[in-house]
Amino acid sequence: MADRDRDWDFHLRTLTVSARDSNFAADPASDPSLLNSVKRLYELCKAGNSEDLVARVYPQINKLFQRAVASMSHSRTSYGLLLLAILQFYLDFGDMVLHDADPSLRTFFRSCLSREFADAVVAEATLDFLNANKKKLLVSFPTLLPHFFPLLLKLIAWNGEKLEKSFRKIFPALISTGSFLPVFPSLMDLPVLVVALEKVERTSGSLVGSSIASIQKNAAPKMLLDLMDEAYTGSTIIDGEADSESEDNNTIDVADPLFLDLLKDENDGFAERRWTSSGMTAALQAAVNSPQSDRLKQALNIAPRLLDIYFAMALREVNDSLICALIPLLMSRVATTFPDKKFSYEVQKRLLEFMLSSFRRSPNFVAILKKPIMDRLGEAYDNPAKTELALQLCWAIGEYGGGGPSQKDAARELFENLELLLYENLSSSRLGLGHDSTLSEASRRSSQSRLLCFVVTAIAKLATLHRELLPRASVSLGKVARSRISDARVWQRARDYLGLMSEPAICLSVLGHSQPSEEHTSPGVVDWSKGIRNMTVHAPFYILRDQEGPPFHDFAFSDILPAR
Repeated sequence: MADRDRDWDFHLRTLTVSARDSNFAADPASDPSLLNSVKRLYELCKAGNSEDLVARVYPQINKLFQRAVASMSHSRTSYGLLLLAILQFYLDFGDMVLHDADPSLRTFFRSCLSREFADAVVAEATLDFLNANKKKLLVSFPTLLPHFFPLLLKLIAWNGEKLEKSFRKIFPALISTGSFLPVFPSLMDLPVLVVALEKVERTSGSLVGSSIASIQKNAAPKMLLDLMDEAYTGSTIIDGEADSESEDNNTIDVADPLFLDLLKDENDGFAERRWTSSGMTAALQAAVNSPQSDRLKQALNIAPRLLDIYFAMALREVNDSLICALIPLLMSRVATTFPDKKFSYEVQKRLLEFMLSSFRRSPNFVAILKKPIMDRLGEAYDNPAKTELALQLCWAIGEYGGGGPSQKDAARELFENLELLLYENLSSSRLGLGHDSTLSEASRRSSQSRLLCFVVTAIAKLATLHRELLPRASVSLGKVARSRISDARVWQRARDYLGLMSEPAICLSVLGHSQPSEEHTSPGVVDWSKGIRNMTVHAPFYILRDQEGPPFHDFAFSDILPAR
């Protein structure tokens, strides 16, 4: 007990003396003994479990926190570890001394972590602190981490895979109702964030100890003056690209709104990112043409894995309204990714899988989102990524009947768009000619045939569920069947569907919804999940495989089963 009291007095006196010492008063973190004293006092309070001990040490620790915050802006000393130790004291003993830790936590993020996220030691300690206190932070300060998710993404973007395991533990806590949508483009643009941070480091020096927020504040007045000049004089805003030329071709104008949005520290609400600035285009092109840094390579690996966690949480915990709002944003980003082939493939695969999973969970999304779906069908010719998106959308339209049996108007509008897409492809071979001339003629034809197969199937499935569309579907499929285009798979499929549609019961069984609901079960519709117990439901497929003409009912199983 006597040793503990002496230990207590020594460390408490260390805090008091440090406040009076002129060498450390203006820069407390430069005194290496302070961090040890704060940690030791915390341990003694924890072991003693005494409100009296906490009340005695709290005033000194609180004064130290205030001095540290005031000193950071003009000091090159790292304050991260010291402030984290003080914050741990606040979280564990704040109730005893009636201290609200929320302002202190926000001060740490704004004043300290924004300057020291690039410091590997501080970054690792921060993640350890957040993980150790995750439950308490989520319960007592639920908006804290979602508000500062951009800063934490900068931390992982800069420090890379060595901190990924710790970051993945805290990542779900960054997602809330207010941050769910803004987090998505930030994850998509994680490699672009690395490019931007590396550009800042090359032009402004080390990121440790300097706040990128100052760049944003310095750029804002210039942007405002340019806008005022344009409004009052009629002059146009001059592109800053010409003024920002340097020996480094990887140029990003600091006044570029996309640049400012990438480097922000706080969640200020969702803003759609437009990749139209010449500076950003030049920066990405330079990043592609030059060897990738290790940091960029790691970000290209981390982003898809974080998207996996994000989408899993979305399907498990997020309400339908937010997912419905996410899908159009997701569609717009399928073809807008960092220009790395492997990264684009991994990300696009995850986006499409999540979109289809969302439609499977809530088929009515197809009807609700008919406008953005129709817009994306109209872009099927632009590039391979948009073609693949159109293929998946065609499948979803047919599989979920345009939103369900009750969505007659939406189904009709979607059907009309499928008709248009069908006729355009029959009359021309525009696919892929718009923006991607690197595709060979054989590749274009293959993509067009694949798209036509999906469209033909979607038309047949829509007409199967919405019988009022049958006459128009028959006309459309008849034109395809008679077209005899070079790829026989297309017109043969159209001919098979025409034969099926003349037999409603079999048509419902083959083309009906694969998971019919109790309320919409119709004669002939089969629940394919029970196929293992009802093998005879597959008979129509065997019959149709090699038979010519319309389906027939007069058959024996010996016709389709191999003879002994």
